[in-house]
Amino acid sequence: MFGSRSGRTVIGDGLKIVGNVTAEGLIEVNGQIEGDLQCTSLIVSPKAQIVGSITAERVVVNGRVEGPIQGGDVVLKSQAHVVGDIRHQSLTIEKGAYFDGRASQAHGANGQQPERATKKPPSEIRATDVAAE
Repeated sequence: MFGSRSGRTVIGDGLKIVGNVTAEGLIEVNGQIEGDLQCTSLIVSPKAQIVGSITAERVVVNGRVEGPIQGGDVVLKSQAHVVGDIRHQSLTIEKGAYFDGRASQAHGANGQQPERATKKPPSEIRATDVAAE
């Protein structure tokens, strides 16, 4: 259920963690986490649930997340159900994903807004169902 293989930690189906989780490398969540999660990369599987904040360089959500996400590359797959704000460098939302919150692009690595964002106000997305099309 819970294992580590070359920088990869798997939180198995049926395992529920109550408390904060911090890890180097990739975490794949198939179970439940109630608490804040911080790692390098995160995969939230279709049956997984996280209630708390997420901070990671790369986040792929195909399950349920209730709480803010802060990441570099954030991908909401077709089965994602996200309720919370997303602060990102890049955001991809697939058809079928549910997202209720605000999305805003983080500042670049040098502390400046990316060039294209300085010409326009920062983008904000408010959606209740991205799948509507």
